[in-house]
Amino acid sequence: MIEAIAGMPAGTFGFRGSGKFSRRDYTEVLIPPLRDAVDRGERIRFLFEIAPDFHGIDADAVWQQAKADLGLGIGHLSAWERTAVVSDADWVTRAVGLVGWMAPGELRVFPLAELEAAKEWLAG
Repeated sequence: MIEAIAGMPAGTFGFRGSGKFSRRDYTEVLIPPLRDAVDRGERIRFLFEIAPDFHGIDADAVWQQAKADLGLGIGHLSAWERTAVVSDADWVTRAVGLVGWMAPGELRVFPLAELEAAKEWLAG
């Protein structure tokens, strides 16, 4: 499940992922506010927290993610200013280390204990 994080600094977006991600998580929760911001010409400062109980993505959700990557990522590279990934999972840090260079804008990984620091970095 993906849910919006309340109390994010002005000009930033924050989402928390837990359990298993579904197609609905992408189509109804994650993609619409990001697409609206891009359509308004806003810069994206995006935080994604991966909860310890995250355990996968439905096949349908993989397709939604791929479409979002093409439409919001590749199609609008200059819109992405900063992305903070917040997680204690070692695989997340390794994955960002391997493919993070492909992400548009600045990208940093923060441990869960530093969620507030990640928010401050996004807003700074």
